Amino acid sequence: MKKRFFKREQLCIPYALFLVLFVLVPLLVIIYYAFTNGEGKFTFANLAGFFTSGNTIGTLFYSFCLALVTTCVCLLIAYPVAYILAKSKMKRKGVILMMFVMPMWINFTLRITALKEILTVIEHNLAFHPFLNSVIGMTYDFLPFMILPIYNSLERLDPSFSEAAADLGANRRQVFMKVVLPLSIPGVVSGITMVFLPAMTNYVVLDMLYNSTYIMGSLIGSYFSSYDWHNGSMIALVLLLLIVVFSMLTGKYDKNEETRGGSLV
Repeated sequence: MKKRFFKREQLCIPYALFLVLFVLVPLLVIIYYAFTNGEGKFTFANLAGFFTSGNTIGTLFYSFCLALVTTCVCLLIAYPVAYILAKSKMKRKGVILMMFVMPMWINFTLRITALKEILTVIEHNLAFHPFLNSVIGMTYDFLPFMILPIYNSLERLDPSFSEAAADLGANRRQVFMKVVLPLSIPGVVSGITMVFLPAMTNYVVLDMLYNSTYIMGSLIGSYFSSYDWHNGSMIALVLLLLIVVFSMLTGKYDKNEETRGGSLV
């Protein structure tokens, strides 16, 4: 019997090399520059500067507010749309769902440029409402990422839960608030994660819609453009840690909701 020289475990080697070269090594470079000064000496000055700089804290606050408002707007639009599509009896509802996803197939720059022209016709001067225009641009860009997970969560719900609640005397509002909404929370949490985190760093929308205010992504870019890699790396590292903490919290909540929903079955 011939011995096999190839093992299935070896298939992970290309993926492991990719992670090391394009994830681990760049992360180590960022950590190095974040905790060193211009002379290459170890220092905490960059970390202290992050929390003492009014520009950095103000940018972080503005980025948080912009991402929060964008997420809330996306959620208010996406949940009714996903609910109607999931509960409808239409045979072609998959086509309607695809219409929300189709704009993602078009180049990002072209989509934002078209939106800018529409807003220019309406407002004449985009500098009058920079925050509003940023929210509109972010919502237009990230709305499909909120609709899809909520739709998938609602589509998987067992109709017998709602029927049982109705048989026990619950009206439509009570069925929605006590059964449908709690069981769709995993999809809502997934959508919030997919919208909130990118919205905090997506500075391209702001730049294209003439918003002169920095958010975290553009602030990091400005430091690197001025060759201040040390402060830029520290801001990127702190933002990365915030994103990791947020992902861990939402992921833990998502798992708890799925376990609780599964126990009802």
